Amino acid sequence: MYGGFGFLSQFYRDLRAQKLRTVLTLFGITWGTVAVVLLLAFGVGLYRRSLAAMHGMGERIVILWAQKTTKPYKGMGIGRPIRLRDEDAWLIKREVPEVEAVAPEYSTWNVKLKRGRKATNVRISGVYPAFEELRNLFPQQGGRFINPLDIRHRRRVIFLGDEVKENLFGEEEAVGKTVTLNGIPFTVIGVLRKKVQTSSYYGKDSRAGFIPASTFRSTFGHRYINNLIFRPKPGLSKEAIDKVYRVLGTRHRFDPEDRDALMVWDTTGIDKFLFYFFFGLNLLLGIGGACTLAVGGIGVANIMYVVIRERTGEIGIKMAVGAKPRHILSQFMLETMLVVATGGALGFGISWAAVEAASLLPDKVKDAVGTPVISPPVALATVLVLGAVGFLAGYFPAKRAASMDPVQALALGEFGI
Repeated sequence: MYGGFGFLSQFYRDLRAQKLRTVLTLFGITWGTVAVVLLLAFGVGLYRRSLAAMHGMGERIVILWAQKTTKPYKGMGIGRPIRLRDEDAWLIKREVPEVEAVAPEYSTWNVKLKRGRKATNVRISGVYPAFEELRNLFPQQGGRFINPLDIRHRRRVIFLGDEVKENLFGEEEAVGKTVTLNGIPFTVIGVLRKKVQTSSYYGKDSRAGFIPASTFRSTFGHRYINNLIFRPKPGLSKEAIDKVYRVLGTRHRFDPEDRDALMVWDTTGIDKFLFYFFFGLNLLLGIGGACTLAVGGIGVANIMYVVIRERTGEIGIKMAVGAKPRHILSQFMLETMLVVATGGALGFGISWAAVEAASLLPDKVKDAVGTPVISPPVALATVLVLGAVGFLAGYFPAKRAASMDPVQALALGEFGI
């Protein structure tokens, strides 16, 4: 048997003897690897972008609106409007252990927000501190969101969406400055950090303003909330919603089975849809890339058949001096895996460079298609596909070499067959 250096030298001579075939085969493996990695990387990037855009409204949240009853209940007829207050949110927090956070929301539209000569009409929401995390309303550096003291003292403070800030202040710093809301002065305490948001129920947060709920009630005179938002504990969305219906049904005297009395939007359903949709899409992309890689594997198998035919005499000599079939099998399998590994390494390098280049694309492009990511699952999937291609491309030629009769192999080698 060859030593390590002798084995590599023989392997190198075999490949040089088939230069064109080797180059084309390496190109096939490299291109197939690039196809698998980039298709999966773009699929993962698009999934993450879609998920981030959906979570711009909030992650794992349920939005609830009061409606009208559609079933008679304890002597009361249908069509009775349900009115929700702040206390309903605190009742849910206390009575529904499946809910980990809840916040009521007041809203009004077309409020005139003005600074100097600049003015814009916006939606104003009256909210509580928990709203920040539930709705991903995180401030830019130097600012803050509404806090408990703002609620307690009914402070006239406002948190601006980033588009509203641009309309009123441009590039100028807004935090600490004063704006008027329907002629009433409010101090800007924070500006929304830019975020991608493709889903909403009242409009994009970047185009709204947020003030303390207590200040909202005293300013606009609203007695009832427009909606409330809660976040169920992971995996308990259905149980939380069912219990919310029972708790509010008892408080407001409507049938808990009357699902039209409250309108519920469970965004966890969209998360599941996105997961399964992109799982299917990535599976399809991966199969397409694997088929491209399989073509390269056919080229590797052809090279190995040619190599085995040219080294028939060598195989016969090795078997004659005691080499066992498994030794022959492992040698040619290893040579095959070296070809595949070389092409795979080149493919990974090209893919990494392409992903790095994609990260330099304009934000508008990345917002539309996402940023490709070579994540650990992508890398693992590619390695598994490469391994399968290498094994199948090498096994059958190597099996043929290992099953040769030593005498016949020596005879064929002597005549150069």
